[in-house]
Amino acid sequence: MNRIDETFKRLKKENKKAFITYVTAGDPDIATTKKIVKSLAASGADIIELGVPFSDPLADGPTIQRAIQRALKGGSNVRKILKMVRELRKDVDVPLVFMTYYNIVYNYGIRAFVKDAKKNGADGIIVPDLPLEESEELVKNAEKENFYVILLAAPTTPKERFRKIAARTRGFVYYVSLTGVTGARKVLSGELNKKLRVLRKLSKKPICVGFGVSGPKQAKETAKAADGVIVGSAIINVIEGSLKEKNRIPGKIERFVKPIARAVHSV
Repeated sequence: MNRIDETFKRLKKENKKAFITYVTAGDPDIATTKKIVKSLAASGADIIELGVPFSDPLADGPTIQRAIQRALKGGSNVRKILKMVRELRKDVDVPLVFMTYYNIVYNYGIRAFVKDAKKNGADGIIVPDLPLEESEELVKNAEKENFYVILLAAPTTPKERFRKIAARTRGFVYYVSLTGVTGARKVLSGELNKKLRVLRKLSKKPICVGFGVSGPKQAKETAKAADGVIVGSAIINVIEGSLKEKNRIPGKIERFVKPIARAVHSV
């Protein structure tokens, strides 16, 4: 069984929702990212997304765009990130999921990317610019390796299309809470919970919500209707605010993340 499925199975037994975090791999450098991932795992993250930096991140807002630029400037690339994941697996058991753009996977070689990602300890991948209709080749190669391709749905996704996405995705459906790019928001759509209740009737796959969640209160409200809550830009903001004191970043991340993890797990 894939670690992602094992995680949702455990959480269901514990009657908890999933707390999922995102960081850009290599921001501000690979060594610090390793420490951040360990802090996230120790602070209650059930699944950790690792952004593989790409020069044209269409789905990302200014916060993650800056993180990607810092990572690229620091020399982060696929092979260094794979090595980092392999080293992290000595200490970290939570599922690690890549989030990147299709150009990265395609240029590396679809089959080779999947095999190398799995071999080094990654559990799946999210590709925001890969639509359902063009996902077959990646999904086919991933299924051979028990490596999960996690597909996205949005507020504008029709019910029938959502059913198709849910049927093909593995692990969970990544539900984008709003139309637009990533970024922490003070207020999420008031329609979010109502839409999630409708979508959960269309599939038994877990639905996890990302884009915009920035604190414990939002996370708790979102977790009431979702199966999991994803926090990314708000964590990147903590990193960005501490770039001159990199050694303090893991501790600051831990203090920031723990209350959100408690909020999600308390629902």
